[in-house]
Amino acid sequence: MAESPVNHHNPQSSSGDSVDLDVEIVAGNDIASNSSGFTGSSSSKHSMSIESSATSKSDSGSSQPRKFEKHGESYKLRILATKLFDDRVPFRKKLKLFHRFANLKDDGTIQLEVPEDIKPQSLDIIPGAVHTECIDEEPFDTAELRDIPPLQIVILIVGTRGDVQPFIAIGKRLQEDGHRVRLATHSNFKDFVLTAGLEFFPLGGDPKVLAGYMVKNKGFLPSVPSEIPTQRQQIRDIVFSLLPACKDPDPDTNVPFKVDAIIANPPAYGHTHVAEALKVPIHIFFTMPWTPTSEFPHPLSRVKQPIAYKLSYQIVDSMIWLGIRDIVNEFRKKKLQLRPVTYLSGNYSSPPDLPYGYIWSPHLVPKPKDWGPKIDVVGFCFLNLASNYEPPDLLVKWLEGGDPPIYIGFGSLPLQEPEKMTQIIVRALEITGQRGIINKGWGGLGDLAEPKDFVYILDNCPHDWLFSRCKAVVHHGGAGTTAAGLKAACPTTIIPFFGDQPFWGEQVHARGLGPAPIPVEEFSLDKLVGAIRFMLDPKVKELAVELSKAMEEEDGVKGAVNAFYKHFPGKRLESEPWSPPAHSKFPSLRGCFGCRR
Repeated sequence: MAESPVNHHNPQSSSGDSVDLDVEIVAGNDIASNSSGFTGSSSSKHSMSIESSATSKSDSGSSQPRKFEKHGESYKLRILATKLFDDRVPFRKKLKLFHRFANLKDDGTIQLEVPEDIKPQSLDIIPGAVHTECIDEEPFDTAELRDIPPLQIVILIVGTRGDVQPFIAIGKRLQEDGHRVRLATHSNFKDFVLTAGLEFFPLGGDPKVLAGYMVKNKGFLPSVPSEIPTQRQQIRDIVFSLLPACKDPDPDTNVPFKVDAIIANPPAYGHTHVAEALKVPIHIFFTMPWTPTSEFPHPLSRVKQPIAYKLSYQIVDSMIWLGIRDIVNEFRKKKLQLRPVTYLSGNYSSPPDLPYGYIWSPHLVPKPKDWGPKIDVVGFCFLNLASNYEPPDLLVKWLEGGDPPIYIGFGSLPLQEPEKMTQIIVRALEITGQRGIINKGWGGLGDLAEPKDFVYILDNCPHDWLFSRCKAVVHHGGAGTTAAGLKAACPTTIIPFFGDQPFWGEQVHARGLGPAPIPVEEFSLDKLVGAIRFMLDPKVKELAVELSKAMEEEDGVKGAVNAFYKHFPGKRLESEPWSPPAHSKFPSLRGCFGCRR
């Protein structure tokens, strides 16, 4: 395919107006073959780069006005978008149109030109999905919550233990209020869910396989082509398991179940489609930002310029949809008896009026001013595990035998070189004169050639019990682990692997609670030593204590449950199913991805 003229400018001549955006995406079999080797039959994760400049250099190096200067860059981009999102335009023509302002590079990045004269509304989302002014809302504890009859609620959660744990806490509170709660997640969390007293239903997909793929590929092209079918099969298994989770009897007791309401996190992918088919309300909760805002970019993107913040959400949303559209449409047609979602139409991730609850402390990341009344920041949702934990005598004795240690662990993430990382950790503790607890996790960290008296190797331990006995923590930056460390007033170093982990690392650093995040591929002895010394600064500890005290006033579980009650629509969906707003003449990027009835 011929390269678009917008990619002919000389990058060395940039006047500083470029916008670089790296986006982690899952690309599916709707993307055509190209010179980078990314083929239409593959599903892979990529990084997207957006660059903009007021002018481009011609091949001779001179600055020339655009041929389409007549109407300006904003007009041109919107005209192209209109054609790109028109269902009447053939798919191959859409690809050619796409390459007029975007180019997929050999390294898996997409360069998209965002002109300097572009107006914010040109890149805006569906009207009404995000507000431009902060709306005063009643506090949760004073809001008048209508009486809601006992419900059968299913909670659909895809992810690791850190993704599941907050929803166990939410489910327990809902159950205490008289509702029947089924938590549907991966089978390896069955005992975790049942022990908490909730009903369990298995979802497809193996979180170890999913995490291993994401860690290995870093959001770029798959390093091993044979991994592509496995990844797509994982997503298909998840999506096709959602409907049984909402209507099948309990797999152990055979007690019938008919869902009245759905709670889900976005990686469940088919959650909104199931809600549409069953005509039941759905409430999305997540541990990372998923709603467009001008205050910070999408956590799965890397963008510094504020003008591209909202655009980053639209692109992530769009590319995820491109990657799973065929799977979702097969699910809609074969299992839900719904019409397929037309190409690039509507909203993929959520209709604009769905309620969203974000599970983090507003003292760490305040609710953006352009998020409307259906979006809540409820606080971190903690599950009390410490009260039932009986630590081994050896661990208690070791903790009592010296200064509080530094915790180092990467949870359920696989590691490429666990032995090397262990050596770096032990040496850094030696250099800084600190004791350390190393959590082996799924990655096999902590195999020592010979025991060290200043190092304790741990298999598993509740964070809420352990972190209160540590002076600082070093971890991957999962939302749950980050929350536990901050609640315990621990200075924090985040070693992000993928996903929202860099976002949390940046938030921790921005508030002086820890050093700048160290990407796992940059993990080194010098950087870890520097990070430990940063965390040992008394001023950092003071800030951590200050945030911890503020978080003590929060009850995220109560906030999440009250948000669910506050937005519960009753019987509205049975008689008035959701329908998207009318499309404007020039549809927005986000407004063109999802479900049009």
